[in-house]
This record gives sequence, C-alpha cells and structure tokens, in this order.
Amino acid sequence: MENEEIKSSMLLAQDKYLEAGVHIGTRFKTIDMKPFIFKRRDDGLFILDLRKIDERIRLAAKILSKYKPEEVMVVASRLYSANAAGKFASLTGVDITKGRFIPGTMTNVKLPVFKEPKIMLICDPKGEQEAVREAVKLGIPVIALCDSDNNTAFIDWVVPTNNKGRKALALVFYLLARELMMAQGKISSYDQFQHRIDYFERFEDERTEEIAKEIEAEEAKAKADDLEAAKQVPESAPAEGGAKAEEKTEGKKEEKKGEKKEE
Repeated sequence: MENEEIKSSMLLAQDKYLEAGVHIGTRFKTIDMKPFIFKRRDDGLFILDLRKIDERIRLAAKILSKYKPEEVMVVASRLYSANAAGKFASLTGVDITKGRFIPGTMTNVKLPVFKEPKIMLICDPKGEQEAVREAVKLGIPVIALCDSDNNTAFIDWVVPTNNKGRKALALVFYLLARELMMAQGKISSYDQFQHRIDYFERFEDERTEEIAKEIEAEEAKAKADDLEAAKQVPESAPAEGGAKAEEKTEGKKEEKKGEKKEE
C-alpha cells in the first residue's frame, strides 16, 4: 500500500522514468552525489534514487516559479540538453544560453551577450563550470542537473539525473516545463499541457537529427566496448576502491619481507 501511495504521488508514472533512463548514472560516483545513489549495478553503473529525482524536479520547478521568466537563465552546452532546454525555454519564457558559455556573459557589460539573471539552471556542472563561477561571483543561486560523477561545489539545488541521455533530458525538461507553466498560470491542469515527452526529445532540424543519431551510435559503441572490457576483468579484481586494494597488497608484501628477515 505504501509503495502505491509513493507511485501515485510522483510527477510521472514510475515506468516512464525507467523507460527514459533518468536513473542510470555512470560507472563513477563522487562523494557529493553519494546521498542520491540507490545502488550499484552488476555492470558497474550507479543507479540514482528515483524518488529523490522526482522530489527534486518538483522542488526545482517551485524555486524557478518564484522568479520572473526573464530573471531565469538556462545554460545548456551539449546538443541533447540544448534541444530539450530550448523547448522548455520557448514554453516558459525563460532565457537560455546554448553551446559554449562565453566568459564574461554575466560579468562583462560590454559583451553583446551580457545578461543579468537572478537564478541559473545548468545542465552539466562539468561542461558549464564557467557559468557556475560567474554565478558564484555575483551571488546568483544555481540549480544543476547532476549525474553520479558530478561534483556539486557551489550548486544550491541538486537535481540528480542522467544528464547525458537524450531521453532522460527530454523527460526532465518535460516535467520542468509542465510544473513551471502550472505555477505561471499558463495551464490550470496537466490535461491542458499539450506537449508529449517526445516533443522535448525530437530535433526539428533534419541535419541536427542526423548528427544526434551519429552521436547515439558512437555512444552505443562506447558502452558496448566498456561492457566488453568489464567482462574481461578477473572476478577477483575489486569493483571499486582500487587504491585501497593496492595498499593492502603492498602491506602483505611488507609482511612477507618481515617474515623472511625474522627467519
């Protein structure tokens, strides 16, 4: 009964989250992201906590709703995030910076791209470090989509999610758009939200779609190679904590040396 209540209170049916892969992290985890990780799969991938993903998307939308659309800036440096975030921006009226974040965007008034947001939403702390640095200098709060391998220093609100996958990003921005539009009064119920998740995933430009497919093919090959490499690792090899394992090995060597000297 309790599980049913949890599922019904989520922004979206649990199977939709799972289909989009928002919970699939990387093979690395940072100490910062440890509270948001549910478990580690047999193939080495860390799995993010679905309930925390849902809860933090909901609260991220509430935070953004306290600002005027023109006071919100989304930074999306990658192809997939820029596409989904661009749809989110067009529906909600918030500002967006796609591609490379130009240094000085928020600190150099002479730049043509100069902007003065009051809150920022970034899609990847790794690729958008410069945006975070400038936000910190100006005291601008930062909401960030963070994967299992992200550091969250200077992030005010973490939204744990797969921030690299096309489907995952589409789902996150679908929910953010729906929740923010509700808060803005543009829609009064979910039924009035006319856009489906695939709208946030789809590229309108054919050439961009081709590029996206090439990227997906490369990523699929890389994942297959990683999985094959993981299979080649001996079962006795440690899954994590390699450095500690090496320290233990060295310790054993020293012990053996000591035993030989005593003999």
